[in-house]
Formats: sequence, C-alpha cells, structure tokens
Amino acid sequence: MKDAIRHLDKRLSALRPLVKSARPPKGWLRAVRDALGMTTAQLARRIGVTQPRIIELEKAEVGGTVTLNSLQRAAEALGCRVVYALVPIRPLAQVVHDRAEQLADKQLASVHHTMSLEDQAVRDKQANKELRRQFMEDLLRRPARLWDEK
Repeated sequence: MKDAIRHLDKRLSALRPLVKSARPPKGWLRAVRDALGMTTAQLARRIGVTQPRIIELEKAEVGGTVTLNSLQRAAEALGCRVVYALVPIRPLAQVVHDRAEQLADKQLASVHHTMSLEDQAVRDKQANKELRRQFMEDLLRRPARLWDEK
C-alpha cells in the first residue's frame, strides 16, 4: 500500500502546479480555438457537428457539464489532447498519515475519558505516546478503516 501511494504521489507531483492554474473564463475550448484563429463553424466541420453545437459545447465546458467524450473530440479537432487526472492538493501519503493521526487522537481521547471515569487515567506521557503510536500503526495497517466516518 505504501509503495502504491508513494508511486502515485511521485507520478502526480508533476501535475501539482496545475492545481493553482484556473480554467480560462470562457473555457479551454474557446481559448484554444480563438488562439488558433478557428471559427465555431470551422471547428464544427472538423468534428462533424453543427455550428450551434460548438457554442453549446463551449458553454457546457464553462458550466461544468461537458462530457469527457465531447471534450476529447473537440480537443482532437483542435490538435490537442485532453489530460484527465485527479491531482491531490497534498501528497496522498500525507493525507493518509494526517487522517491516521486524527483518528488515533480521537481513539486516545476516548480511552482517556473511559479510564478517567474509572479513576485509572494514564498520566505518563511516554505511555500515551506509545498508545497513540499503536493506534496509528493499527489504522495504517488497514487504511480502509480511515474513511469509515467523515
């Protein structure tokens, strides 16, 4: 699991700078088409659709309702390629580690609460640290458990 996360993090790290770049206000299709000096009618002929369909397609992209298939067809007609990826804002390994820490702290607080009610609170910092480490190790051993609750 750790290798898969590390491999995916490495692969996606090259795309991470794209997270900060915004889509052009009128969409990528319109931006590229305009940059090429291509009219909607010309693009329509290249794709094999009507000119109003290109306007709908560009509006759909801006509105976030364009399909990947339509976008890919238009991109190819513009000499482009659609690059589709989910780019994590933070490295996946960090997300998993932080989630494990969060849940381990929650489990530790629950244990402290229960033990305090029985007047058996663990006050030794080292023992608490070790208990937290064990909780994290257990959670990371079966990472699907990290996402059982919100």
